Amino acid sequence: MQTTLTELPDSRARVEVEVPAEDVGRATSRAARALAREMRLPGFRKGKAPPSLVIQRLGFPAVLEEAIREALPEWYERALLESGIAPIGDPSIEMVSSPDAEGESLQFKFEVGVRPQAELGEYKGLEVGKKETEVAEEIIDTEVERLRQGFARLEPVERAAQEGDALLIDFEGTLEGQAFQGGKAEDYLLELGSGNLIPGFEEQLVGAEADQDVKVEVTFPEDYPNEELAGEDAVFAVTVKEVREKLLPELDDEFASDASEFETLEELRADIREKVGNALGSRAEEDFRVAAVDAAVDAATVEVPDDLATARATERLERMERQLAQRGMDPNQFLQMQGKTREELIEESKADAERELQREAVVTAIAEAEAIEVGDEELIEALEHSAEHERTTPQKLLERLRANGRVAMIEDDIRARKAIDLIAEAAKPIPLEEAEEREEEAEAKAEAAEKIWTPEKEREAAGSLWTPGDE
Repeated sequence: MQTTLTELPDSRARVEVEVPAEDVGRATSRAARALAREMRLPGFRKGKAPPSLVIQRLGFPAVLEEAIREALPEWYERALLESGIAPIGDPSIEMVSSPDAEGESLQFKFEVGVRPQAELGEYKGLEVGKKETEVAEEIIDTEVERLRQGFARLEPVERAAQEGDALLIDFEGTLEGQAFQGGKAEDYLLELGSGNLIPGFEEQLVGAEADQDVKVEVTFPEDYPNEELAGEDAVFAVTVKEVREKLLPELDDEFASDASEFETLEELRADIREKVGNALGSRAEEDFRVAAVDAAVDAATVEVPDDLATARATERLERMERQLAQRGMDPNQFLQMQGKTREELIEESKADAERELQREAVVTAIAEAEAIEVGDEELIEALEHSAEHERTTPQKLLERLRANGRVAMIEDDIRARKAIDLIAEAAKPIPLEEAEEREEEAEAKAEAAEKIWTPEKEREAAGSLWTPGDE
């Protein structure tokens, strides 16, 4: 397949494609065989007529039209790989010339949005805010308390129920005197204050005692999952069978030994401090890397056309819709929950989409400026997981990707990661608070600069030409 790439203004590209006669022939034969499955020709069983006879009967143009409809997505993808562009949004495709007979090539062209170009500024040695990762004692206390709650015991008590107690109850709910599905349970253990049941339910059981019947009146929330119950008033007949008090273990070495592999409470707290610190450190490091890239973006010049930002925002929404569908959730239901249309969500995410494109442009430009290369060892390491999933070796998978022209995508990902590493490693971390103060000051200065009355603004307001001699 022969491709000719032409860069266009506004981050667009045109690709002219010539599909070899052999590929056109294979696509035409494939289309003819598909059409044959629905045809009955004299002397042949249904679906068994040879492609040549189908073409003869239907005519080459009709079969070619079907072949193009089926093969064009594949040809488009191959053209992208061979031209080396990363498309953004949907392409506009135009047929340039179609063969009049078998044995001729086919030409088409398309225009599509592409990643914008970046004019780099400084990207090494940038001062970037980084969050401190010291673990506060309150965090450790919270984790220890969570463990302690897990080892709590429930003991029956002969007193009125209090917040935090657990009640063993039977209940049955009715709507206008009629029982409804899912409104009945026996031996249900309810912790008062847990918020596990309908709002207002648990509060009405505070003060109840064992062997007491309580009438609980509630209103189902308007957004309750069961639409038949949403917004309805219900009455629950509740029988309190037991009031159980939650008894927490003492915070001592014995508790630490029971709850963990450590012998002392101090060892347990030290382990929690280390694990939380590692987690906070990983998060802080990732945030620092993103902030370093953003600093490089702020120092660069990247123009993102509005339609390109819209196209990327649309792609982001479509990716989310596919993920929701894979989890068994209707994307339209998600829109209803958000109370917004697709167009509104796309518009709201355009700013994030624009920033995403700017980051990609800057990282790509830095990789080119630094002549970052990717070796086979890095490719093989990156392909280990995929190779294991496909039950092959990374080396064989790499050979296959090279044969079909797809290895460039893996190389681009690795090259981008190495460029981000370069930016982050060269960045100088400063306290996050100091970085935020600097950002606020810069925004304040920019806002003040906008308000300064300049000769140019005076000229615009007066509609007359200003010259240096004017007063």
